[in-house]
Amino acid sequence: MNKKTIIAAALASFMSFAAHAQVANNPQWLDNAIFYQIYPSSYMDSDGNGIGDLPGIVSKLDYIKSLGITAIWLNPVFESGWFDGGYDVIDFYKIDPRFGTNTDMVKLIDEAHRRGIKVCLDLVAGHTSDKSPWFRDCSTGDRNSRYADYYIWTDSISPKEQQKIVVRHQAANPASSTYGRYVEANAPRGKYYEKNFFECQPALNYGFANPDPAHPWEQPVDAPGPQAVRRELKNIIAFWFDKGIDGFRVDMASSLIKNDKGKKAVSKLWNEMRAWKDKHYPHCVFISEWSNPEQAIPAGFNVDFMMQFGLKGYGSLFFSRDTPWGKRGYKPENEKEYRFCYFDRDGKGSPKEFAENYERAYNATKSLGYIALPTANHDFQRPNIGTRNTPEQLKVAMTFFLTMPGVPFIYYGDEIGMKYQMDLPNKEGSNNRAGTRTPMQWTKGETAGFSSCTPAQLYLPVDTENGRITVEAQLKDPASLLHYTRRLTALRHQQAALRGNGEWTLLNKDGQNYPLVYQCSNQGETIVVAINPARFKTKAVIPHTGTLHKLLETGKTAVKQANTGDELRLDGFSAVVYKVE
Repeated sequence: MNKKTIIAAALASFMSFAAHAQVANNPQWLDNAIFYQIYPSSYMDSDGNGIGDLPGIVSKLDYIKSLGITAIWLNPVFESGWFDGGYDVIDFYKIDPRFGTNTDMVKLIDEAHRRGIKVCLDLVAGHTSDKSPWFRDCSTGDRNSRYADYYIWTDSISPKEQQKIVVRHQAANPASSTYGRYVEANAPRGKYYEKNFFECQPALNYGFANPDPAHPWEQPVDAPGPQAVRRELKNIIAFWFDKGIDGFRVDMASSLIKNDKGKKAVSKLWNEMRAWKDKHYPHCVFISEWSNPEQAIPAGFNVDFMMQFGLKGYGSLFFSRDTPWGKRGYKPENEKEYRFCYFDRDGKGSPKEFAENYERAYNATKSLGYIALPTANHDFQRPNIGTRNTPEQLKVAMTFFLTMPGVPFIYYGDEIGMKYQMDLPNKEGSNNRAGTRTPMQWTKGETAGFSSCTPAQLYLPVDTENGRITVEAQLKDPASLLHYTRRLTALRHQQAALRGNGEWTLLNKDGQNYPLVYQCSNQGETIVVAINPARFKTKAVIPHTGTLHKLLETGKTAVKQANTGDELRLDGFSAVVYKVE
């Protein structure tokens, strides 16, 4: 190898290390963070109109603090057309009047920071509402407009494409369809525009990674229009960071650039955004709805979710096949698909799919960022669903969520075991997601303390089971899920081994499904967690590494230690956390 080759190789190695070092430069507060996700329309209503708002959230910050929460994530709060639960944004620089004003947001930020709580917003980076001034200006066809190329337009589509992918507005409900890729608009700017989800959500033009020469409307990523959209995205982020926001969860983060096989172009985009953020706002974070940590975290995100799509495993833990998300795409004849979820009372599931995929993703990314395992979110069902519906079962699930590495996200109401309500009417594009967006249940009563409105005015109905599933009732019960969740969050904050960036090792022997046993290690500490979500007793033998000191348990557990191995015994619906000393 000659001298030039050696120098080039060394430079390449240094550049690779520098890139990874930059991505790994996460704000310190993330390592001990516990997030709380709030769907703003459903958390607390301060003015009696049946819809939650920002002053309502401010009034509950002391409660949020009492949960051991260090950061909150709010679903979209920007001015919206409210066809898709706030994900059809009209103005990214303005708080929607239903929630309050920009001043109310600044007050929320200030009050949260005073309590040591970070605030992150939801960034719908890939599209706007068709009511957005940007889109309306763009559709006029004025080529000198600032927004002339903010969206993707074409006048010509082949008959074959037209049959398969063109969506035509329906007079009765012009924004309802999620079918297809293009919407017929017959606007001066063009006959068709590309959408992302509903018809009313035109895709912003970040360009095409590999433009098709037969499609002249497909602009490359370095064209003026896509570059202008990138600058606008950066302006939005800076606008809210300058007001004190601590980060953004980015909706559909991997989909911004079209025709991007392997997500190379969009990864480059987010790495550039990350470099800019780290330079100007190093304390802030980017959280991705990518659901593929091995792509998202090297692409520049501080946190990525493992949940209901993308990297497989979450569903096989929590989505029973007789529940809405468990039914999706399931084919009994496909033996590769799970038949029974792991956190089911009958104990017929397997942690194999989750453990293998999680372990691979975790080991590939733990030096760069964090994986988030949410208890639920606004897009899929809660843990309390079907036959998983008792406090004992939900405590076992919460033990898992709050003792895994990464950054945990508690979805509002899961700390008291709120139910996923089946068969609710569609609300603002929710479809079957309505059952997980119901109002927070504070007290007994017809509106559960969420609002002073009449029950008929509620955003969605409540179901407190005669006041049992409320904050009020569970605060009075030392054995409640709420108090158990608080003990778990306190334990996570106290034990270095339960922080976000430790080592994680599955201790289950091959072929053994119950209980789930794993070890977390960090800063010289080691924690062993054993979880049995099944109704029957079970046991496991793990290597002896020291005295097991019980820190927390739910249900009945026992241990018999010996130099040849430690036998853990768990009753049904039990979990235990040990410290190795």
